[in-house]
Amino acid sequence: MQIWIPKFLGVENPTGAEPVPQAVLLNDTQNLTVSVKPGRTYLFRVVNIGAFAGQYIWFEGHNITIVEVDGVWTKKAEAKSIYVAAAQRYSFLLTTKNDTSANFAFVTSMDTSLFDVLPDDLNWNGTGWLVYDDTKALPDAAFVDEYNDFDDFNLVPYDEMPLLPEPHQTISLDVVMDVLGNGKPYAFSNNITYVSPKVPALYTIMSAGDHATNPAVYGEFTHSFVLDYEQTIEIVVNNLDSGKHPFHLHGHNFQVIQRSDEDAGIFDSTNTTETTYPSIPMRRDTVVLRPSGYLVLRFKSDNPGAWLFHCHIEWHVDQGLIATMIEAPLQLQKSLTIPENHIAACEARGIPYTGNAAGNTVDFLNLKGANVAPGPLPAGFTAKGIVAMFFSCLAAFLGLATITWYGLAEMGDADKEAEKMRLEGEGSGSREAVFVPEVFTVEK
Repeated sequence: MQIWIPKFLGVENPTGAEPVPQAVLLNDTQNLTVSVKPGRTYLFRVVNIGAFAGQYIWFEGHNITIVEVDGVWTKKAEAKSIYVAAAQRYSFLLTTKNDTSANFAFVTSMDTSLFDVLPDDLNWNGTGWLVYDDTKALPDAAFVDEYNDFDDFNLVPYDEMPLLPEPHQTISLDVVMDVLGNGKPYAFSNNITYVSPKVPALYTIMSAGDHATNPAVYGEFTHSFVLDYEQTIEIVVNNLDSGKHPFHLHGHNFQVIQRSDEDAGIFDSTNTTETTYPSIPMRRDTVVLRPSGYLVLRFKSDNPGAWLFHCHIEWHVDQGLIATMIEAPLQLQKSLTIPENHIAACEARGIPYTGNAAGNTVDFLNLKGANVAPGPLPAGFTAKGIVAMFFSCLAAFLGLATITWYGLAEMGDADKEAEKMRLEGEGSGSREAVFVPEVFTVEK
């Protein structure tokens, strides 16, 4: 990552095209075999630890039964395949066949819709095998025409936790990708790209006293929201970008109460009521925001802390697609003591552990010196651009003037005589014609 991130966040990559993975690995290999016995049920646990690509996963000749996502046990849900975004986890049951006549491939296939380019040598599929009999061949995986992945919105938590009541606080985030004034690609929510503060937000909470309830002390570019204790919090995420984003919340499993289809636009609360939402919503900590769509999430602020809410695609984290939930800071001050080894680690790295985002321990509302994002691209032309445009126009004008001057110049006697001979020759000599055939392809 130390090599890739500077290239990705460079002026040579203004579109923010993410590096494409080179291969799919299953348990660090491309030839994973899982020995199974006939007529038994196995529990599989799958986690996508990749930095970028989502994965479609299916087992040939077998269905699976989902029983857990992101640490939340669910009612059994049968699926032919699942989509596992970066950071998502699944547990599912697989029941083997009653005979050992064949082995079966299982496939994990990268979601290539996330990639700006597809390298010619990329194999986006990884194959493993359920081995019933190790003396028999391992078959090639079959091609599929389309993915038939299970919609995790339809999962029902095993504990049947009901829909949380109407929110005390609603946070709306609009996601967009853009270039800043330094020519580099960034990610934004509500036009803010995350920049790490000089003092980590947790340490600001612990040292700010009553100022800890003021979001300003955490710095503009941590994009902080202060949450009161034991409240229903609703987060609405509108995707103004054309890509998928797996959003993850630290410290909580949230209820996913609405997720739009692709290209649905911005969430309109006037078209929804509490009866619109599922009575027992799916619950997890990482959920996919679809391209140009929206999400509506709810959770209860019962876990004091400084929690990040971010896209779990590593490149988008590096671009700043992060907000910070400052949850019940006054309660946290009463219940938490920072361990000495944490303070020692900060001291060893020269990181301040008291003060506001700028490290100011005297005036917590004075953010002078805080880390900030680069400025926006300038509107219109810069001075350098104006100069470049002037000389480009001047060069074009001089070129046109030269052509015009040459065309209007008087012909000399020799030129006139040559032109006369050329015209006389065309009138009396043979002519040679070149025919350019038109080629038509007729499809029957």
